[in-house]
Amino acid sequence: MPEVLKAPLTLEFPFTRSLGPVQSAFLTGLRERVVLGVRTGDGRTLVPPVEYDPVTAEEIRDLVEVAPTGTVTTWAWNHRPRRGQPLETPFAWVLVRLDGADTALLHALDAPGPDAVRTGMRVRVRWARERSGAITDIACFEPYDGAAAPPGGHTGEFADPVTGIVAPARLDYTYSPGRAQTAYITALAGRRTVGERCPSCRKVYVPPRGACPTCGVATAEQVEVGPRGTVTTFCVVNIKAKNLDIEVPYVYGHIALDGADLALHGRIGGIPYDQVRMGLRVEPVWTDGARHPDHYRPTGEPDADYETYKELL
Repeated sequence: MPEVLKAPLTLEFPFTRSLGPVQSAFLTGLRERVVLGVRTGDGRTLVPPVEYDPVTAEEIRDLVEVAPTGTVTTWAWNHRPRRGQPLETPFAWVLVRLDGADTALLHALDAPGPDAVRTGMRVRVRWARERSGAITDIACFEPYDGAAAPPGGHTGEFADPVTGIVAPARLDYTYSPGRAQTAYITALAGRRTVGERCPSCRKVYVPPRGACPTCGVATAEQVEVGPRGTVTTFCVVNIKAKNLDIEVPYVYGHIALDGADLALHGRIGGIPYDQVRMGLRVEPVWTDGARHPDHYRPTGEPDADYETYKELL
Protein backbone atom coordinates (compact mmCIF):
# COMPACT_ATOMS: atom_id res chain seq x y z
CA MET A 1 0.00 0.00 0.00
CA PRO A 2 1.69 3.27 -1.09
CA GLU A 3 1.78 6.24 1.23
CA VAL A 4 -1.27 8.48 0.73
CA LEU A 5 -0.27 11.55 -1.24
CA LYS A 6 -0.76 15.14 -0.14
CA ALA A 7 0.34 18.47 -1.59
CA PRO A 8 -0.21 22.19 -1.06
CA LEU A 9 -2.78 23.65 -3.41
CA THR A 10 -3.71 27.25 -4.22
CA LEU A 11 -6.96 28.25 -5.85
CA GLU A 12 -6.83 31.87 -6.99
CA PHE A 13 -8.85 34.03 -9.37
CA PRO A 14 -9.94 37.68 -9.77
CA PHE A 15 -13.61 38.34 -9.02
CA THR A 16 -14.96 41.28 -11.03
CA ARG A 17 -18.25 42.87 -10.03
CA SER A 18 -20.19 45.99 -10.87
CA LEU A 19 -21.52 48.29 -8.15
CA GLY A 20 -25.00 49.63 -7.66
CA PRO A 21 -25.56 53.29 -6.76
CA VAL A 22 -25.27 52.74 -3.01
CA GLN A 23 -22.08 50.66 -2.99
CA SER A 24 -20.60 52.92 -5.66
CA ALA A 25 -21.13 55.97 -3.47
CA PHE A 26 -19.77 54.17 -0.37
CA LEU A 27 -16.51 53.09 -2.02
CA THR A 28 -16.05 56.37 -3.87
CA GLY A 29 -16.52 58.12 -0.55
CA LEU A 30 -13.74 56.07 1.03
CA ARG A 31 -11.47 57.16 -1.79
CA GLU A 32 -12.29 60.77 -0.84
CA ARG A 33 -11.96 60.10 2.93
CA VAL A 34 -15.72 60.26 3.45
CA VAL A 35 -17.70 57.51 5.19
CA LEU A 36 -21.27 57.18 3.96
CA GLY A 37 -24.19 55.25 5.35
CA VAL A 38 -27.76 54.87 4.18
CA ARG A 39 -30.85 55.94 6.11
CA THR A 40 -33.82 53.59 6.39
CA GLY A 41 -37.46 54.57 6.41
CA ASP A 42 -37.61 54.42 10.21
CA GLY A 43 -34.56 56.65 10.63
CA ARG A 44 -31.77 54.12 11.24
CA THR A 45 -28.39 54.71 9.57
CA LEU A 46 -26.69 51.58 8.27
CA VAL A 47 -22.91 51.40 7.81
CA PRO A 48 -21.76 49.75 5.62
CA PRO A 49 -24.76 50.81 3.50
CA VAL A 50 -27.03 48.32 1.75
CA GLU A 51 -29.54 48.82 -1.04
CA TYR A 52 -32.49 47.18 0.74
CA ASP A 53 -33.67 47.50 4.32
CA PRO A 54 -32.80 44.17 6.02
CA VAL A 55 -35.99 44.41 8.12
CA THR A 56 -38.61 45.58 5.62
CA ALA A 57 -36.84 44.75 2.30
CA GLU A 58 -37.68 48.30 1.18
CA GLU A 59 -35.29 49.85 -1.34
CA ILE A 60 -33.22 52.59 0.33
CA ARG A 61 -31.09 55.25 -1.38
CA ASP A 62 -30.90 58.10 1.19
CA LEU A 63 -27.13 58.46 1.67
CA VAL A 64 -25.79 60.28 4.73
CA GLU A 65 -22.27 60.99 5.94
CA VAL A 66 -21.17 59.63 9.32
CA ALA A 67 -18.08 60.44 11.39
CA PRO A 68 -14.69 58.70 11.02
CA THR A 69 -14.69 58.16 14.80
CA GLY A 70 -16.60 55.53 16.68
CA THR A 71 -16.91 52.94 19.45
CA VAL A 72 -15.79 49.31 19.55
CA THR A 73 -18.80 47.07 20.19
CA THR A 74 -16.92 43.74 20.22
CA TRP A 75 -13.50 42.40 19.21
CA ALA A 76 -11.20 39.40 18.81
CA TRP A 77 -7.40 39.35 18.85
CA ASN A 78 -5.56 38.04 15.77
CA HIS A 79 -2.23 36.61 16.99
CA ARG A 80 -0.96 35.57 13.55
CA PRO A 81 -2.04 37.70 10.57
CA ARG A 82 -2.32 35.92 7.24
CA ARG A 83 -1.29 37.04 3.78
CA GLY A 84 -3.50 39.84 2.50
CA GLN A 85 -4.92 40.87 5.87
CA PRO A 86 -4.94 44.58 6.77
CA LEU A 87 -1.87 44.53 9.04
CA GLU A 88 1.29 42.42 9.07
CA THR A 89 1.68 42.59 12.86
CA PRO A 90 -0.83 41.12 15.38
CA PHE A 91 -4.01 43.18 15.57
CA ALA A 92 -7.62 43.07 16.71
CA TRP A 93 -10.63 42.42 14.53
CA VAL A 94 -13.22 44.92 15.74
CA LEU A 95 -16.81 45.86 15.09
CA VAL A 96 -16.96 49.66 15.21
CA ARG A 97 -20.18 51.68 15.42
CA LEU A 98 -19.18 54.98 13.85
CA ASP A 99 -20.62 58.14 15.34
CA GLY A 100 -23.90 58.77 13.56
CA ALA A 101 -24.42 55.10 12.62
CA ASP A 102 -26.73 52.49 14.12
CA THR A 103 -24.80 49.43 12.90
CA ALA A 104 -21.16 48.35 13.18
CA LEU A 105 -18.42 48.08 10.56
CA LEU A 106 -15.90 45.20 10.67
CA HIS A 107 -12.25 46.15 10.27
CA ALA A 108 -8.81 45.90 11.90
CA LEU A 109 -7.64 47.84 14.95
CA ASP A 110 -3.93 48.59 15.30
CA ALA A 111 -3.18 48.05 18.99
CA PRO A 112 -0.01 46.98 20.86
CA GLY A 113 -1.68 43.93 22.36
CA PRO A 114 -4.98 42.41 23.53
CA ASP A 115 -4.68 44.18 26.89
CA ALA A 116 -5.00 47.49 25.04
CA VAL A 117 -8.36 46.56 23.49
CA ARG A 118 -11.74 46.67 25.19
CA THR A 119 -15.38 46.89 24.27
CA GLY A 120 -16.47 50.52 24.48
CA MET A 121 -13.09 52.02 23.59
CA ARG A 122 -13.02 54.95 21.24
CA VAL A 123 -11.30 54.64 17.86
CA ARG A 124 -10.93 56.54 14.60
CA VAL A 125 -10.22 55.70 10.97
CA ARG A 126 -6.62 55.62 9.79
CA TRP A 127 -6.77 56.33 6.07
CA ALA A 128 -4.50 54.60 3.58
CA ARG A 129 -1.93 56.82 1.89
CA GLU A 130 -3.09 55.71 -1.56
CA ARG A 131 -6.81 55.17 -2.07
CA SER A 132 -8.62 53.69 -5.04
CA GLY A 133 -12.23 53.19 -3.94
CA ALA A 134 -12.08 49.99 -1.86
CA ILE A 135 -12.61 48.96 1.76
CA THR A 136 -8.81 48.92 2.06
CA ASP A 137 -8.88 52.71 1.73
CA ILE A 138 -9.48 52.43 5.46
CA ALA A 139 -6.02 51.11 6.38
CA CYS A 140 -7.31 50.24 9.86
CA PHE A 141 -8.72 51.83 13.00
CA GLU A 142 -6.53 53.25 15.77
CA PRO A 143 -7.22 54.17 19.42
CA TYR A 144 -8.56 57.68 19.86
CA ASP A 145 -9.21 59.71 23.01
CA GLY A 146 -10.32 62.97 21.43
CA ALA A 147 -13.75 64.44 20.98
CA ALA A 148 -16.22 62.83 18.60
CA ALA A 149 -15.81 64.15 15.09
CA PRO A 150 -19.03 65.73 13.84
CA PRO A 151 -20.61 63.96 10.84
CA GLY A 152 -20.35 65.91 7.61
CA GLY A 153 -23.12 66.70 5.20
CA HIS A 154 -21.95 64.89 2.08
CA THR A 155 -24.82 63.65 -0.09
CA GLY A 156 -22.92 60.92 -1.93
CA GLU A 157 -22.62 62.77 -5.24
CA PHE A 158 -19.14 62.48 -6.78
CA ALA A 159 -17.71 63.69 -10.08
CA ASP A 160 -15.82 60.45 -10.83
CA PRO A 161 -17.63 57.58 -9.09
CA VAL A 162 -16.23 54.07 -8.78
CA THR A 163 -18.50 51.78 -10.81
CA GLY A 164 -16.78 48.40 -10.45
CA ILE A 165 -14.16 46.54 -8.45
CA VAL A 166 -11.87 43.56 -8.94
CA ALA A 167 -11.54 41.50 -5.76
CA PRO A 168 -8.83 38.80 -5.78
CA ALA A 169 -10.06 35.52 -4.30
CA ARG A 170 -7.51 33.00 -3.01
CA LEU A 171 -7.69 29.77 -1.03
CA ASP A 172 -4.55 27.99 0.20
CA TYR A 173 -4.96 24.47 1.53
CA THR A 174 -3.38 21.02 1.65
CA TYR A 175 -5.06 18.50 -0.60
CA SER A 176 -4.95 14.73 -0.18
CA PRO A 177 -6.48 12.53 -2.88
CA GLY A 178 -7.04 9.67 -0.43
CA ARG A 179 -6.16 6.00 -0.72
CA ALA A 180 -7.98 5.16 -3.95
CA GLN A 181 -6.81 8.13 -5.99
CA THR A 182 -3.28 7.85 -4.58
CA ALA A 183 -3.13 4.39 -6.13
CA TYR A 184 -4.56 5.81 -9.37
CA ILE A 185 -1.96 8.61 -9.52
CA THR A 186 0.87 6.23 -8.62
CA ALA A 187 -0.15 3.90 -11.45
CA LEU A 188 -0.26 6.83 -13.90
CA ALA A 189 3.39 7.51 -13.08
CA GLY A 190 4.07 4.03 -14.55
CA ARG A 191 1.86 4.79 -17.58
CA ARG A 192 -0.89 2.49 -16.33
CA THR A 193 -4.52 3.35 -15.58
CA VAL A 194 -6.24 1.56 -12.71
CA GLY A 195 -9.79 1.76 -11.41
CA GLU A 196 -11.63 -0.02 -8.63
CA ARG A 197 -14.44 -2.54 -8.98
CA CYS A 198 -17.59 -2.36 -6.89
CA PRO A 199 -18.13 -5.66 -5.04
CA SER A 200 -21.90 -5.25 -5.48
CA CYS A 201 -22.68 -4.01 -9.00
CA ARG A 202 -19.25 -5.07 -10.40
CA LYS A 203 -18.77 -1.77 -12.23
CA VAL A 204 -15.24 -0.43 -12.60
CA TYR A 205 -14.81 3.25 -11.80
CA VAL A 206 -11.97 5.37 -13.18
CA PRO A 207 -10.68 7.46 -11.51
CA PRO A 208 -11.58 5.50 -8.37
CA ARG A 209 -13.27 7.26 -5.46
CA GLY A 210 -12.88 4.56 -2.83
CA ALA A 211 -16.62 3.90 -2.88
CA CYS A 212 -19.20 3.03 -5.53
CA PRO A 213 -21.26 6.13 -6.42
CA THR A 214 -24.21 3.87 -7.34
CA CYS A 215 -24.26 1.34 -4.49
CA GLY A 216 -22.53 3.41 -1.82
CA VAL A 217 -20.26 0.54 -0.73
CA ALA A 218 -16.49 0.67 -0.30
CA THR A 219 -14.31 -0.44 -3.19
CA ALA A 220 -10.84 -2.00 -2.89
CA GLU A 221 -10.31 -4.38 -5.85
CA GLN A 222 -8.00 -2.70 -8.35
CA VAL A 223 -8.55 -3.27 -12.07
CA GLU A 224 -6.25 -2.10 -14.83
CA VAL A 225 -8.15 -0.59 -17.77
CA GLY A 226 -7.32 0.76 -21.22
CA PRO A 227 -5.01 2.04 -22.45
CA ARG A 228 -7.32 2.47 -25.45
CA GLY A 229 -10.81 3.85 -25.23
CA THR A 230 -13.80 5.42 -26.99
CA VAL A 231 -14.83 9.06 -27.24
CA THR A 232 -18.34 9.23 -25.80
CA THR A 233 -18.90 12.98 -26.12
CA PHE A 234 -16.77 16.09 -26.64
CA CYS A 235 -16.64 19.85 -27.02
CA VAL A 236 -14.57 22.23 -29.13
CA VAL A 237 -12.64 24.80 -27.07
CA ASN A 238 -12.28 28.22 -28.74
CA ILE A 239 -11.03 30.32 -25.82
CA LYS A 240 -7.32 30.10 -25.00
CA ALA A 241 -6.43 29.60 -21.35
CA LYS A 242 -3.71 31.90 -20.03
CA ASN A 243 -1.64 29.10 -18.49
CA LEU A 244 -2.17 26.45 -21.19
CA ASP A 245 0.16 26.40 -24.18
CA ILE A 246 -2.32 24.87 -26.61
CA GLU A 247 -3.53 26.65 -29.70
CA VAL A 248 -7.28 26.97 -30.19
CA PRO A 249 -9.48 25.49 -31.36
CA TYR A 250 -8.87 22.14 -29.72
CA VAL A 251 -11.09 19.31 -28.51
CA TYR A 252 -11.75 18.13 -24.97
CA GLY A 253 -13.73 14.95 -24.59
CA HIS A 254 -15.03 12.20 -22.33
CA ILE A 255 -13.22 8.94 -22.99
CA ALA A 256 -14.45 5.53 -21.84
CA LEU A 257 -11.32 3.42 -21.45
CA ASP A 258 -11.71 -0.24 -22.34
CA GLY A 259 -12.86 -2.11 -19.24
CA ALA A 260 -14.11 1.00 -17.41
CA ASP A 261 -17.71 1.83 -16.57
CA LEU A 262 -17.12 5.56 -16.19
CA ALA A 263 -15.70 7.96 -18.79
CA LEU A 264 -12.83 10.23 -17.84
CA HIS A 265 -11.93 13.46 -19.60
CA GLY A 266 -8.91 14.33 -21.71
CA ARG A 267 -7.71 16.37 -24.67
CA ILE A 268 -8.02 14.79 -28.11
CA GLY A 269 -5.27 15.51 -30.63
CA GLY A 270 -3.64 14.07 -33.72
CA ILE A 271 -6.77 14.79 -35.74
CA PRO A 272 -8.41 17.99 -37.06
CA TYR A 273 -10.84 19.33 -34.47
CA ASP A 274 -13.76 19.14 -36.89
CA GLN A 275 -13.17 15.42 -37.48
CA VAL A 276 -13.52 14.34 -33.86
CA ARG A 277 -16.72 12.36 -33.35
CA MET A 278 -18.57 10.18 -30.88
CA GLY A 279 -17.37 6.59 -31.09
CA LEU A 280 -13.85 7.54 -32.19
CA ARG A 281 -11.30 5.03 -30.90
CA VAL A 282 -8.32 6.68 -29.20
CA GLU A 283 -5.13 5.86 -27.27
CA PRO A 284 -3.01 7.90 -24.84
CA VAL A 285 0.07 9.90 -25.88
CA TRP A 286 2.66 10.35 -23.14
CA THR A 287 5.48 12.87 -22.92
CA ASP A 288 8.76 12.34 -21.09
CA GLY A 289 8.45 12.89 -17.36
CA ALA A 290 4.69 13.41 -17.46
CA ARG A 291 2.49 11.90 -14.74
CA HIS A 292 -0.57 11.66 -16.99
CA PRO A 293 -1.26 11.42 -20.75
CA ASP A 294 -0.68 14.63 -22.66
CA HIS A 295 -3.61 13.85 -24.97
CA TYR A 296 -5.41 11.03 -26.76
CA ARG A 297 -5.04 10.33 -30.49
CA PRO A 298 -6.97 8.13 -32.95
CA THR A 299 -5.92 4.47 -33.05
CA GLY A 300 -7.04 3.93 -36.64
CA GLU A 301 -9.59 1.32 -35.58
CA PRO A 302 -13.19 1.45 -36.85
CA ASP A 303 -15.48 3.61 -34.72
CA ALA A 304 -17.16 1.88 -31.80
CA ASP A 305 -20.83 1.02 -32.16
CA TYR A 306 -23.12 3.38 -30.26
CA GLU A 307 -24.67 0.50 -28.34
CA THR A 308 -21.28 -0.26 -26.74
CA TYR A 309 -20.94 3.12 -25.02
CA LYS A 310 -24.43 4.66 -24.82
CA GLU A 311 -24.67 3.92 -21.09
CA LEU A 312 -21.49 5.94 -20.50
CA LEU A 313 -22.67 9.25 -21.99
